[in-house]
Amino acid sequence: MRTTHLLLATALAAFICVATAAVRSQTTAPEYVGSQSCSRCHAPTYERWSHTRMANVVRDPKQHPEAVLPDFSKPDPLLTFTLDEVAFVYGSKWKQRYFKHVGDDYYPLPAQWDVIHRVWRPYFVQPKTDWWVAYYPADNAKRPTGPLCDGCHSVNYDLQKKTVTEWNVGCERCHGPGGAHVRQPTQRNIVNPAKLDFVRANDTCIQCHSQGQPLTNPNSGLYYDWPVGFHQGGRLSEFWKLEEHTLGETSFTHFADGTAHKNRMQGNDYVQSQMYKRGVTCFSCHDVHGTPHDADLIKAPRDLCLTCHAPMSPNGPRAATLELHTHHAAGSAGSDCVACHMPPIAQTIADINVRSHTFRFITPAESERLKVPNPCVVCHKDKTNAWAAEQLKHWPELSPWRVGP
Repeated sequence: MRTTHLLLATALAAFICVATAAVRSQTTAPEYVGSQSCSRCHAPTYERWSHTRMANVVRDPKQHPEAVLPDFSKPDPLLTFTLDEVAFVYGSKWKQRYFKHVGDDYYPLPAQWDVIHRVWRPYFVQPKTDWWVAYYPADNAKRPTGPLCDGCHSVNYDLQKKTVTEWNVGCERCHGPGGAHVRQPTQRNIVNPAKLDFVRANDTCIQCHSQGQPLTNPNSGLYYDWPVGFHQGGRLSEFWKLEEHTLGETSFTHFADGTAHKNRMQGNDYVQSQMYKRGVTCFSCHDVHGTPHDADLIKAPRDLCLTCHAPMSPNGPRAATLELHTHHAAGSAGSDCVACHMPPIAQTIADINVRSHTFRFITPAESERLKVPNPCVVCHKDKTNAWAAEQLKHWPELSPWRVGP
């Protein structure tokens, strides 16, 4: 009997310890420690990541003067502020914007640099565009970046204090709070997106690469344009809803067929794709720790796609050679998979577009009916939808029911 009581007491004590730990883990605030803490054990990965755009989205021009792309000494009618007023520069690939520090927040300045065309352009979000515009004054100086930008350009943004653990897309943005892991490194106390189910794995990227709204808005009287309360490893759908679209309507965010009309909508596109439905993740193609390829692709685009989509493979294309599938010469721009399956149609600035992520071939007939650009005339800018439709009629492997009349 004494042995039985001892076993029961031991089991009860163990249960209490586990339950206490579980409650503590649910009630203790996530402990973020910053990417520098990760470098001690993950030096090669940290070094690669430190050179990526993810690690350098937001930069202080006083600490990093090399981050400033335009020449502020050259006069321009749109340049109504000085470099001394700039607390942060944001972006470096397509456009660069400038934030001013006022009080306890940052505010966008009224001009942005077009990186491709190397010209200044106005920066002001117009009425009846982004959903949040109706809740803020029509003045950049009264539209703080805290609720509208900073949650995705930082790690652990604190709504009340308006502070961050670190600026930029740091390790913990994708791997979750690392305090416990730094103290006692095990696989059990850090998030590895590669080991999550495909929904939560893709949520790693969709949390910021999507257009949507928090489920709870406003927060502390302000409307936020990022998933407030979400921590990596959770269910994004419990904090965030994707921008709604009515099929057949063209809006600021969507073409009539539901394809993204603007930048930062890769997630909105991707969840519609066959790739997503079959469990492919963003990091099946991208490695945000850094690669030599554009967009941190793990291989050059053509090689990457052909890893799973070699000619006559179960995944297609169903042609003996790539040339028979694309009807373009090997090595040409038209022979790249992304040319037809990821056309650049989502606007980021002026006439610069980023690539669609539905991976769906948009036919000339759909362009005529729904006014969504198709890849044929995106490349052949001097041609018409009718010309493209006629060309496709002579591609024997394409179903006439898919490409339209």
